[in-house]
Amino acid sequence: MTDVTASTPPAPEVPLDFPREWFEFTDPTDSEHLISADLTWLMSHWTCVFGTPACRGIVEGRDNDGCCTHGAFLSDKADRKKLAKGVAMLTPDDWQFYEKGSGKDPLGKRGYLEEDELDDEPALKTRRHKGACIFLNRPGFAGGAGCALHSMALRKGLEPLTVKPEVCWQLPVRREQDWVERPDGSQVLKSTITEFDRRGWGSGGEDLKWYCSGSPDAHIGAQQVWESYKPELIELIGAAAYEVLADACRRRNGLGLIAIHPATAQATTRREGDLKYAQHPAE
Repeated sequence: MTDVTASTPPAPEVPLDFPREWFEFTDPTDSEHLISADLTWLMSHWTCVFGTPACRGIVEGRDNDGCCTHGAFLSDKADRKKLAKGVAMLTPDDWQFYEKGSGKDPLGKRGYLEEDELDDEPALKTRRHKGACIFLNRPGFAGGAGCALHSMALRKGLEPLTVKPEVCWQLPVRREQDWVERPDGSQVLKSTITEFDRRGWGSGGEDLKWYCSGSPDAHIGAQQVWESYKPELIELIGAAAYEVLADACRRRNGLGLIAIHPATAQATTRREGDLKYAQHPAE
């Protein structure tokens, strides 16, 4: 049997390079917006396994942090404003380090932000406290382990993306946007929706102890990513474009995907082996 426990060695991650299927379409609400969607990723069965033995954490010795060890860089002023709105909703019952990070000045001694460098440029990020993001409630906290903002949003019936930094709610989906010139000289904004794999972290990605998107241990979701990440995808490409994408995924499921994510394929093979064993155990 292959049930993952704390003592089970992690399944080897799949290589970063493998065949992918893409679906490209024009945003029905904007003729100058082209969307290229990675069906191999969006139709995978990846799911967040934070808080389970399958999640190994990205830094050695900090399995319980998941991907929250380093804190989160803020993308722009709107991202900072959204985070501030979320922080204002937190209480000591939600947030283990409320007294350490809820001061009036977000960048002060009791603030939740700190200055750092991103791509050799000054940037703001969530402050690290006791080795991880200050919003990360540790195991044993009465309000529950995990992101204080995420759990608070769920308790209030809000989408977590409305209160969390952009990079936190997007992972491990990656959106890239570029203006592309066509042969006739016209330009369109091209949004690429794909997997935020190790390379998405830059040169430091290869140093991560473990990373979930390429691990068969995390490709165990009951839904495919295009379904489980519906709110996030709508935020990234809009509701009308999401419906076009969803229809394409449904049709592709009926036809059969050619380039299946290898981590999903390995996880599926493993589950089928477990089922066969359960039905016909070795004597």
